[in-house]
Order: sequence, then structure tokens, then C-alpha cells
Amino acid sequence: MTESIGPRSAAEIDTWDYEADVVVAGYGIAGVSAAIEAARAGADVLILERTGGWGGAAAMAGGFVYLGGGTAVQKACGFEDSAENMHAFLSAAMGPGADEAKLADYCAGSVEHFEWLVDCGVAFKPTFYGKPAWEPPGDDGLMFSGGENAHPFNTIATPAPRGHVPQMAGKRTGERGGGYMLMKPLADTAAELGVKAAYDTRVQSLTTTEDGRVVGVVARQYGREVTVKARTGVVLATGSFAYNDAMVAQYAPRLTGRPAASIEEHDGRSIRMAQALGAQVAHMDAAEVAIFVDPQLLVRGIVVNNRGQRFVTEDTYPGRVGQLTLFQQDNQAFLIIDGDAHEEALAAPSATPMLLRPPTWVCDSVAELEAAIGLATGSLQSTVTAYNQSAALGKDPLLHKKPEWLRPIGTPVGAIDLRESTGGFTLGGLQTTTDSEVLHVSDETVPGLFAAGRSTSGLAAWGYASGISLGDGSFYGRRAGRAAAKG
Repeated sequence: MTESIGPRSAAEIDTWDYEADVVVAGYGIAGVSAAIEAARAGADVLILERTGGWGGAAAMAGGFVYLGGGTAVQKACGFEDSAENMHAFLSAAMGPGADEAKLADYCAGSVEHFEWLVDCGVAFKPTFYGKPAWEPPGDDGLMFSGGENAHPFNTIATPAPRGHVPQMAGKRTGERGGGYMLMKPLADTAAELGVKAAYDTRVQSLTTTEDGRVVGVVARQYGREVTVKARTGVVLATGSFAYNDAMVAQYAPRLTGRPAASIEEHDGRSIRMAQALGAQVAHMDAAEVAIFVDPQLLVRGIVVNNRGQRFVTEDTYPGRVGQLTLFQQDNQAFLIIDGDAHEEALAAPSATPMLLRPPTWVCDSVAELEAAIGLATGSLQSTVTAYNQSAALGKDPLLHKKPEWLRPIGTPVGAIDLRESTGGFTLGGLQTTTDSEVLHVSDETVPGLFAAGRSTSGLAAWGYASGISLGDGSFYGRRAGRAAAKG
């Protein structure tokens, strides 16, 4: 049986099982950041977490936090940046419909946010990793993570790396990677501030007064219903709806059957609870899309669609390749690469073994490969001929791949089938102010209700850069905590 998401009247509740000034739903990056700031503002804080411990999707992530404007790590690595330069990039890269007020706000506060993280104990090694990769193979603390140095963005803003990765001693990707190294000191900081947590507690609905103010939540804990009173505010931070099949089918159908870079607890509950109060949502059809092939392979080949045509510069952020493949090419893509280039990628130290895929087809000529894939006769041949002629001159007039990756495609030649190689997570959610107040469809705020992280529509709309979710979640989690503490 599915419990109701509709609001519960506070007048019906005689006894509260828990009570705090600020109640935070979700102990991931947004939730812990909200709890820290609320506690520092003097509030008594309780976090409700449906699993058995802190972490959420953040603890399982690669750990990039998208920060810029001249952080200490950027300066130590010899890169100049400014809030204006960062804003110019994000305005172009986050896609149509991105929230300009939030983008400007985030860029202006980015350096201070970096310093806040460091003050909370998050360590960043001041070294730069400059090779194509999903994440640094070692413990380097800075990397290009959004295609800042690729066309067209390198013509819009001065390229500056902004993917800040927490120090990763004893790194184990997916278990104790950068995301864990980010969450652990923040969770420790919250505990030191006296933040309390109730685990195995899943929020079910919001409680409200007659005038519509949110004053708590109803949750399930060990199979029983519990009521939780929030004296000044409730913060929703339970993640996206990537693992809610019905919501994905309704709002983001191209992601159906291919969730990735998320966790099963991201079931959209917070979004639906707030919608039941009339909350406004935005960009529910938008998604970040990973493409499951190593960047070291991508940069050494060319990506073509089912017409044999290139459609993206292969040295850009691989998430951009994934988005364009799924949303603009109907998930039809092939990576064309010759034998020498494939061997070079296999030997690259930054490559991820599980993403170093073998060719699906290998042929002695492009014409044979074209036929093997099933492309129209002459389509791939004309693309490779044009690419090779320009690459021999160190140019890519079509898509402007950087000269260092331009080399004519030789033989034997292969193709990696990328048609079922995409998966992602949702970017849409609750519409919030820059103070993380949840907006009603009337454009007024819902009193007592705040939200942050992937349950909101944050910085990204129809674009992405690795680190935006953790940056957005922690930055606006802080805002939510401060605002909730004020009531």
C-alpha cells in the first residue's frame, strides 16, 4: 500500500514523536550543509534519513564540487579566474532556461563557499590533472569538468578548470572516493555542532497549519508512523526522482530504464509532497546523461550518428556527448577509432578499465565498416575523408576539436556501438528562491518550507558540468539551513 503524500493537518496531531527547530529530510550533501548552517545560526536541528547512515548519493559520487572565481586551489595551480568569467561559462553551458539569478548568485559566492568547505575540514590538494578522464586517477584536486577548454565554450569565456575534488587518500571509486571524502568531514562538523539524526526514517508527508504554514512532517520509522514537529522550518533534501519509474515516464521519458549516477532512494518523494501543497516545479524533463565509454577513447576517435555524421566535438565534457546523443540524436551514436588510437587509449594512466570498451566491429576499410554498421553507403566514408583531410593540416573546421587530438583515422578501423551506452539522472525539481524557499504556483513562497539539492531545479537546466550537483546542493543547502533557522 502506498502512503498518502497529501499534507496532514497539525491540528490532528496530539503528540509529536520528535521535535526540533529545523527538521531536515535527507542526509546527503544538501541536507548536511543545511544542518550545519542552521546549527551555527543557533537552531536545534534534526535530520531524518531513510537509510542506516549519512551520505546519500553524494558519498557515492566522484566528488567534484564546481567552484571558481579564483579559489586558492585555482591560484596555486596557476589559473586565473573571476566570478564574471565563471558566470559567462555557466550561462552558456547550463542550457536554455537556466536560472540566471542563481547562476549569478552562485558565481559571486563561489570563493566564499570553497573557503566554507575548507573550514568544515574538506581538504583539496592544490594540484591539477589535465588529461581527459571522468575523474583524476589519483588525488589531484583540480580538473576541467565541464568542457570549459573545448569549443564553443573556449570562445565564450577564458578556460579555467573548476572541478574541485576532495583529497582522496586510500581512494576506492564508488566506495571511498571523492564524494565520501567530501561528506565525511561535513558529517563530522554537523555532529560536533550537536545536530541529531534519526535513521531508517522515511518522510511521507508534510504537516501544515490552517493558514498553510509547514510545521513538520509525518514519517515511517521501523514500520510505524512517527510525527516530527519543526518549530521554525522544514528542509527537503532527499534527492531527485531518477528512480521513480512513474515520474520518469511522465516527465523525462527518454531516461526510462536507464537511471545512472544516482541511488534508489532518489524516488521524488519530496517533490511530490511539496507539489501536494501547490509547489511549483521547473525543468522536470531535463537530465544529465553519462555515456559509458572512456574519454581517452572519445578524444582519439570521431563520434557519428546513424547518418554517419559527426555532431559533437569529441574532446568536450563527456556528459555533453551523452546529452546530445540521447536527446538530439535519438540515442544513435558510434565511436569510430583506428587500431593505433585504441591501443593508446588502453595504455593511458587516467583511463577507467570498465569504460575501455573493445570495438563492436573491426574492418580493413571504412567502406567495409560502414556496411557492417548498416550506415548508408558513402555516408561514413565522406565523413572520415573530410575529417582526415583537415586533421592532416591540424584543423577541424566543422567542430573545432583541439589540434592535440587531431590525427587522421587509419586502418584497421573499428566502431564502438554507443546506442545503449547512456544513462543519467533528473535535473528538474522544486522551484526555489536564492534563499532556498519553496515557491508556490502563485509565485509566493510556501511558509516554513525550504529545499535544496537534486529535489530542486538548481543551477543546471539543459546543460551540465561535473560538480554542479554537489556545488549547488551544498551552496543552497547552506541557504536553506540559515533561512529555516530564522523561520
